[in-house]
Amino acid sequence: MDRLSLQAEERNILGKKVKGLRSSGFLPAHIFGKKIETEHISVNTKNFLKTFSEAGETGLIDLKVGGEKIRPVLIRGVQYDPITGQPIHIDFYQVNLSDKVKVQVPLELIGEEPEKVHLGEAIVLQTLNEVEVEALPTDLVEKIEVDISSLKEINDAIIVGQLNYDRTKLTLHADEEEVVVKLAPAVSAEMEELLEEQAAEVAEAEAIGTPTEGEVVPTEGEPASAEATAGEEGRAPAEGGEEQAQTEEAPKGEK
Repeated sequence: MDRLSLQAEERNILGKKVKGLRSSGFLPAHIFGKKIETEHISVNTKNFLKTFSEAGETGLIDLKVGGEKIRPVLIRGVQYDPITGQPIHIDFYQVNLSDKVKVQVPLELIGEEPEKVHLGEAIVLQTLNEVEVEALPTDLVEKIEVDISSLKEINDAIIVGQLNYDRTKLTLHADEEEVVVKLAPAVSAEMEELLEEQAAEVAEAEAIGTPTEGEVVPTEGEPASAEATAGEEGRAPAEGGEEQAQTEEAPKGEK
């Protein structure tokens, strides 16, 4: 992956005051890493978004802080405003170029769709979208491509162990038998409609609080059963004064 660069400036503005920083077209950020002191910086918003679109979270970036320091970093996290969706803070992770790092790498489907998809008999179902990769920072890849043209019949699948990547540089931390993508039977319109109706019924029942099998629910204005009351009080219910009768002394002459 090509080495990208991004200009940054040291930042003394902290806390709520960073709102003005964002208004001026800059994003607050910090650099962290192993055995280094966290450093607060700011970057131009437009320049960052351009770099982020190219690097993602696996591309190595030369972060130039001021006019002298250059830090090799990865974009480890971006925080977004929940209302506007705009980025509000960035985490840069400074790496040691001689130490391996672990990152999540996306899996991208390539190749011609199987004939059964064109015939409406099947769909391509991707069950794994990314995988954890361990590598030196300079050996990281932007993505791992998965060629689906090998899928021919229903239930044909590609597993992690069949992925094509440079095993001399990358180590994948995933079960080799885990399915990445498979050719699944197509769902008919009738079946899809039935599944939607069933899902709606389940959601409605959960919202109303439909009782489970065997559960007694009193109607409006009707008190709960004696059993239910007893369960709440942690003792057996008294039926017809039986509890009181058992505590009274038996009449003389009766054993």
